[in-house]
Amino acid sequence: MSALLPPGVSAQQFAQALTAMRAVVGPEWVFANDEDITAYSDHFAFEDVSVNLASAIAAPLGLDQITRIIAIARDHQIPVWAISTGRNLAYGGSAPRKHGTLTLDLKRNNRILEVNEELAYAVVEPGVSFFQLYRHLREIGSKLWIDTPSPGWGGIMGNMLERGVGYTPYGDRFMWQCGMQVVLADGTVVDTGMAAQDGSQTGNHTYRYGSGPWIDGIFTQSNFGIVTKVGIQLMPEPPGYRPFLVTFAEDEDIAPVSDLIRPLKMTHVIPNAAVTCSLNLEAATSLDRTKYHVDAGPLPEAARRRMMADLNVGKWNFYAALYGPEPVMDAHWEVIRDSFATVKGARFFTADDRKGDVVFGYRTKLMRGEPNMTEFGILNWMPNGAHLGFSPVAPVDGKTALDQYRLAEAICNRHGFDYTGMFIVGFRAMHHIVEPIFSRSDEDQRSRLITMVTELIDEAAKRGYGEYRGHLSFMDQIAGTYGWGDNALMKLSQRIKRALDPTGIMAPGKSGIWPEKASS
Repeated sequence: MSALLPPGVSAQQFAQALTAMRAVVGPEWVFANDEDITAYSDHFAFEDVSVNLASAIAAPLGLDQITRIIAIARDHQIPVWAISTGRNLAYGGSAPRKHGTLTLDLKRNNRILEVNEELAYAVVEPGVSFFQLYRHLREIGSKLWIDTPSPGWGGIMGNMLERGVGYTPYGDRFMWQCGMQVVLADGTVVDTGMAAQDGSQTGNHTYRYGSGPWIDGIFTQSNFGIVTKVGIQLMPEPPGYRPFLVTFAEDEDIAPVSDLIRPLKMTHVIPNAAVTCSLNLEAATSLDRTKYHVDAGPLPEAARRRMMADLNVGKWNFYAALYGPEPVMDAHWEVIRDSFATVKGARFFTADDRKGDVVFGYRTKLMRGEPNMTEFGILNWMPNGAHLGFSPVAPVDGKTALDQYRLAEAICNRHGFDYTGMFIVGFRAMHHIVEPIFSRSDEDQRSRLITMVTELIDEAAKRGYGEYRGHLSFMDQIAGTYGWGDNALMKLSQRIKRALDPTGIMAPGKSGIWPEKASS
């Protein structure tokens, strides 16, 4: 245990703290042996897992236990790292940023506190997963849809606080957050928005701003407090739903396609968070790359062409959907078809055309808010597969999309990896999700991966491209790319950190924000 002590805390002090925590939550809900600690590590780790190991795990139930555990941690100067379901794979999983931090596991707090059918919202605790809310809505006969990421086992709150994106018209998930409850480092409990008014009858989860500064955003991707309850507005079931796929034959097509998407998105002809998916990511979902290439290094062009033919897909594959009355969808489809038909080699597919297609099937589910786990099939791309997320943002602009793609492809290929990525398209910006797949059992691959992602972040920043979130191991580097004005943004974050968490116990190092007395 000595190697797993929180920084600056003696073995005796730590033992006393754990004893006090067991008295609060029960001895069965404090975990401190090696097996349990390993279970909370980063299961997609490419470095030695000990870099991000917790010192112990406490799993409180309810607001009172949460605040009491935080008080014990504060009194003993033990840093805490809160997780909801701990399924943030490719970004660090359940692991804390700093070795020796106490993990605060909130997944036992998994109540769906409210579903309002008329006003279309739900209120959930940290442990509620996308699967859980989806199934609950179906069980009660609700006509509300959720928005979900590709793997549906994750926590709604955790994903929302990381500003994750989905695939329905509500795909910018944090945009639909409305009202939260937060526990601060000193134990203060804050309800935001309209709920701050005692006895509010306005609707705590219908108007997010309340009066005065809107503070909810500072609790996303930060370490300023622990969110224990959140409202999420949901999508009423539309009268019609029509998913479709358009394939494009050449790598360079990402440029005209992105330019064509922009007016269609901004005018809501395409209403959902659509996806332009690369060939390799499309293929990885359903097959093993050795079928096409057994040697080291990225797939050659001839192999990629064979994959295109076998899977009946393109170098780029645009998945989107129409929602609404049939005449409206018919009219919008004509506009979409005529726009994309200007790209040489564009092919159009509906659900009837892709029956039995695994990828089209799971993307159809995602665009109607049905969580599933199919995309985890990419881990079969190679033996003992894992993946990592590199996620720069781009405007919905063809020149930028092509530049980002060529940059990422060149760096991935130079380090011996395939480019596997996609652009998730919002109304004005795209999340360029690059997901290099590597073998966890291959030490050389893991080493090359670190060098590659370090280069991706630096080279993207030189061109003015910033990531929207990143893996634990790269949080400091990513934060450093937002250094305009003599690091004015980080200095502001540090001022907020000192004000709300003067002892620095809340998630040190999260998003590159460190307490004054600590560092990586």
